[in-house]
Amino acid sequence: MSEGFDQCRITIELPVVWGEMDAFQHVNNTVYFRYFESARIAYFDEVAINESMAKDGIGPILASTQCRFKAPLTYPDKVTIAARVSEISEDRFTMMYYVKSHTSGRVAAEGEGLVVFYDYKNNCKHKIPKHILDQVKALDSL
Repeated sequence: MSEGFDQCRITIELPVVWGEMDAFQHVNNTVYFRYFESARIAYFDEVAINESMAKDGIGPILASTQCRFKAPLTYPDKVTIAARVSEISEDRFTMMYYVKSHTSGRVAAEGEGLVVFYDYKNNCKHKIPKHILDQVKALDSL
């Protein structure tokens, strides 16, 4: 899956912060999920999901997520986190995430998340709005 990093059009860079390390002197596993979240939000901003949700109350909710750790990260370092949508259907899509170390040049972690669209006003699942669906498909060539 590491080859997927190069397929991502959304990337962000973050420093590895000293306080993110645990007693074993590497970045704690929970931090990777925050990295994924930051990339996910950047993706949502790119395709105007957050803007659309503010208008109509229909937006994403993270249904599940996972991470595969491939190499430890330590301070000091900087990481590039990349995100893309790999699969899309009427009311959900799967996002892929990659965390790459600037120091080693290696992908330190890979993950994915299932994002379901939700009507927050009526508390129920909802189809992805067409304008969002079109933007996601265009961005990730789906």
